[in-house]
Amino acid sequence: MKGILLVNLGSPDSPEPKDVKKYLGEFLMDERVIDIPFLARTALVKGIILKTRPKQSAAAYKKIWWDEGSPLIVLSERLQNKIQKQVEEPVALAMRYGSMTIKKGLQELVDKGVKEVLLFPLYPQFAMATTETILVLAEDIRKVHFPDLKIESVPAFYNKPDYIEVLSNAIENHLKGIDYEHLLFSYHGVPERHIRKSDVTKSHCKIDGSCCTTASKAHEFCYRHQCYEVTRLVAEKLKFKEGTYSTSFQSRLGFDPWLLPYTDRTIERLGKQGVKNMAIVTPAFVSDCLETLEEIAMEGQEIFHEMGGKDFTTVPCLNDDDEFVNLLSKWISEWAKATVKVS
Repeated sequence: MKGILLVNLGSPDSPEPKDVKKYLGEFLMDERVIDIPFLARTALVKGIILKTRPKQSAAAYKKIWWDEGSPLIVLSERLQNKIQKQVEEPVALAMRYGSMTIKKGLQELVDKGVKEVLLFPLYPQFAMATTETILVLAEDIRKVHFPDLKIESVPAFYNKPDYIEVLSNAIENHLKGIDYEHLLFSYHGVPERHIRKSDVTKSHCKIDGSCCTTASKAHEFCYRHQCYEVTRLVAEKLKFKEGTYSTSFQSRLGFDPWLLPYTDRTIERLGKQGVKNMAIVTPAFVSDCLETLEEIAMEGQEIFHEMGGKDFTTVPCLNDDDEFVNLLSKWISEWAKATVKVS
């Protein structure tokens, strides 16, 4: 019997500081999120960040928290439920961080008699701190708790034509009738060293402005390339004019070099340049969350208005969009009918 485990990032159990602190501790202590030696990471996270950040983050979570709970969790559950109605195989949901663990998700499927699992990280692009950490943890859990379970994972789908069509349609439909001068594609930021560490060639990724457009095996695991490729493919699909759209990266942490340009600085620059009406889309996220609902929709809008901008439109993530549900259900059904190749 086959089953599917959808995996998203995660969320604290509540917007209270104690729950946010617990969540941030697990998230930031992941060696693929803050990839420095354990002792240094412990000193940074537990000695500095967790002494101040939980209270600040809790205040941000309270701004976007829904009556039903965390927006990311609620939206992920809606996606799961809609997919379950379209496929015969059991569909479970788990989070990389927080109380909805991958172990619980796998156990739910095993209890239903599942022997083969399609692990589906809900990230269009590959990154150390997203897809890779999910795959590594899932395999560790399988070895210890479910040694007879077969797991196959869904690779990054950022450039699949049917995904680009669904994303493009969602953007076009949301912006229909809105008079905007510039569309900003904002992706979650990562340290530049993550890009180099993920380079399977060990020589291609120089982040010099040309490596992402030069064909290479490195692109299979290059987050930066995959982000720029999504922008390019959507712009091509929707026939955007050069200069009316751009790419940026948000949510940097610490003082190490992170991917440029930064989203907040880009919004500021567009406002200073006289752009009065802009729109922003966040294609690194499948579900709306703290980073899209607070950092972009609230903080980004505030920056834009301070710089003289007028209308700031945020395009929702795909969430449980029917076309997106249909697409994921189609991929799952195709996998279910095929012979499983274990990863």
